[in-house]
Amino acid sequence: MAEPKLEIQMLHDRVMIKAIEGAGERRSSAGIVIPATAQVAKRLVWGEVVGVGQHVRTVKAGDRVLLATDDQYEVEIGGVAHLVMRERDLHAVASEAAQYGTGLYL
Repeated sequence: MAEPKLEIQMLHDRVMIKAIEGAGERRSSAGIVIPATAQVAKRLVWGEVVGVGQHVRTVKAGDRVLLATDDQYEVEIGGVAHLVMRERDLHAVASEAAQYGTGLYL
């Protein structure tokens, strides 16, 4: 079932992001489960852009972006938590595929 289109227009340089699940608990390369409460340093999380303002230049709806968890505001739309932040607070945008077949696998 396709997700319904959001009837929200973001303003200026604001970006609305749906956080990708699984950002809390994770596994080490040896298979040890690391709980979300055992964070030593600040971690960046991945999210999916669902709306952009008219002055946003580098991301578009559907892009996967890397962001810090403390640079955001949270809003609930249709029972789903979304994050609102400025475009300049995003750290990276993931590409679908590398141009020459090499690069990071996200």
